[in-house]
Amino acid sequence: MGVSITGLLPSKNIRLDDINGKIIAVDAPLFLYQFISTIRQRDGTPLMDSKGRVTSHLIGLFNRTIKMLEKGIKPIFVFDGKAPELKKKEQERRALLKEEAKIKYTKAISEEDILSMKKYAMRTSKLTPEMIKESKELLAAMGVPIIQAPSEGEAQASYLVKKGDAYAIASSDTDSLLFGAQRVIKNLAITGRRKKTKSLSYETVKPELIELDKVLNALGIDHDQFIVLCILVGTDYNPDGIKGIGPKRALDTVRKYKTDFDAMFSDMEWKKHFDFPWTDIFYLIKKMPVTDEYNIQFGKINKGEIIHLLVEEHDFSRERVESQLNALEKQESKAKQKGLGEFF
Repeated sequence: MGVSITGLLPSKNIRLDDINGKIIAVDAPLFLYQFISTIRQRDGTPLMDSKGRVTSHLIGLFNRTIKMLEKGIKPIFVFDGKAPELKKKEQERRALLKEEAKIKYTKAISEEDILSMKKYAMRTSKLTPEMIKESKELLAAMGVPIIQAPSEGEAQASYLVKKGDAYAIASSDTDSLLFGAQRVIKNLAITGRRKKTKSLSYETVKPELIELDKVLNALGIDHDQFIVLCILVGTDYNPDGIKGIGPKRALDTVRKYKTDFDAMFSDMEWKKHFDFPWTDIFYLIKKMPVTDEYNIQFGKINKGEIIHLLVEEHDFSRERVESQLNALEKQESKAKQKGLGEFF
C-alpha cells in the first residue's frame, strides 16, 4: 500500500542498539522488491547466476538478514497472501507503469544510455513466485521464522505487534498504522544508506520509530478517523484518493466533521470519484483477514542448506558465504558469553 501522509507523522530516530534482542516483523515483499530493484549491474541488468536466473533477491536477503542477526535483532518475515479484490485497480496501475518502463528501457538500450537503462530497469522489477519460494527456503535455512498471511502481509504483521508477539514492524511504508500496528520502524537499513526514489544516488538514513499512539495524539484524532484520513488521501484500494485533497486538507476535513463520516464523504463528492461506497475500504481495513496459525521459533542455522542454495544452485562465492556465516557464529557466541557474564 502507499499512503502519502508521512509528513504528518511524528517520529524519532533510534539506534540499532535500541532494538537489540527485540522481535521485529519484517514486511517481506517490500524488502524483496527493494533488493530486486536496487541490486543491479551498472546497465540495470539484475544479478544472475550462470543459468540466467535472477539472484538479486537472495543476495539482498542473505546480507540483510545476516546483519540483523549480528545486531541482535530477531526478524520474522511476513509474506502476503491473496490480495483483496479492491486492490486490483492498484495492481493494474502498477503493471501499466512497469510496461511503460519496459518501453523506455528498450529505448535507452538502443541509445546506449547507461543511466536511463538502469533507472528504467529498476522500475520493471517483478517479484515472481519462484523468487518468493527461494526466499522462504533461505530464511528457513537461516533459522528465521516465516509467517504466511491469509491476505495483506502488513495486516498480519500489525496483528503480531498488537498481540505482543513482535515489538514493531520494519517497513518503508507507514500503511501498517492503518491496521493498528503500535510501532513501525522505517529505514531499517543496516548499511545506514538507501537509494533515493527515482534516482541512482544514495542518501544517509537512520532508523525511525513511529508510534501509533503518538501519531493519533499529535493529529488529535482517533484510529477510525485516521483510517478515514488515509482514504481521503488515497490507499491501494482507492489510488490517488479524492482529487485535490492532500494530507493537510484531509486532516482539517476529518477534524471538522469529527465522526460524521457519511456527511463528510457526501460533501467531498465521493460518488463522483469512485463507483463503490467508502465503507468498503473502511471495513476492509478494519476486518482484514489475519491468522493465529503461526509458530515463532528461531532455529539454528543450517550451513549445509545455505551452501546448497546459494553456492551450489546459484553460484555464490563459497568463501564469502562461509565467511559471513562464521562471522555471525562468532558474534552470537560473544553475545551468549556476555549474557552468561551477567549472572556472575
